[in-house]
Order: sequence, then C-alpha cells, then structure tokens
Amino acid sequence: MKDNFVFSKGSFFHGTKAALKIGDFLIIGQKKNYNDDRKSEYVYFAGTLDAAIWGAELAEGNGPEKIYVVEPTGEFEDDPNLTDKKFPGNPTKSYRTKYPLKIVAEVTKWEGHSPALINSMLENLRNLSEKGIKAID
Repeated sequence: MKDNFVFSKGSFFHGTKAALKIGDFLIIGQKKNYNDDRKSEYVYFAGTLDAAIWGAELAEGNGPEKIYVVEPTGEFEDDPNLTDKKFPGNPTKSYRTKYPLKIVAEVTKWEGHSPALINSMLENLRNLSEKGIKAID
C-alpha cells in the first residue's frame, strides 16, 4: 500500500466516507459509518492501514472513501467488536475511545480490497443485520 505521508510506528488511522479537513476532530454522538441508525458512543480507529481501508470501504454514503491519520486526545481501549473471541490479541490493532480524535493528515494513495471481497463482506454484514445483530457499543 502506497501513501504520500510518512507514517511513524504507532500511527493511527480512521477510514470513512466523510469529507473532513486536517485539524478537524472526530467526536462521539455522530451517525455511525455503518448499517446502524444509532448515534456513536465511541470513535473507532486502527493502528493498521488495512483495518482503516476496510472502514472506508464498508462505510455508508456516496462520498469517496477517505483514510485519515488521527491522533487520540485521551484514553482508548481495544475494540470489542474485533477483539477477544474474533481476533484474540487484537492483530488488527482496532481501538475505540470516547475522546475526540484529531485529524493530522490524509492518506491519499492506498490500495483497496478486491470488489469480490468487499461484496462478500457487505453481504455478510447484511445477513447479520437481517438477523438483528448489530455492532456492540
């Protein structure tokens, strides 16, 4: 995956279709990125570019997929949606926080997943939604 920003070890990323600017903050209480009408109780981010790419590709909306480099402003924890029994040890380095995330850069060049893989993931999410299974919050 290519980018135009030199990431340091420990960089954090957020994938979305929201058009934001450097210096903006991601905050709780907004509409979630995914198949869910609830307002967010957490802001989610990842320590891997691949996890952020999934976030951008699976986000609802008509805008272009965006990946931002973010900086946490407070404490954060492992994302229970992707850790514990699903991915023990948090290999995706997925996290959540109740504190704002500051956007410090945008990744403008990256390679996404194949359309077939994205469609498979979207179908799985639709099936879960039809069964009433939503993300833990």
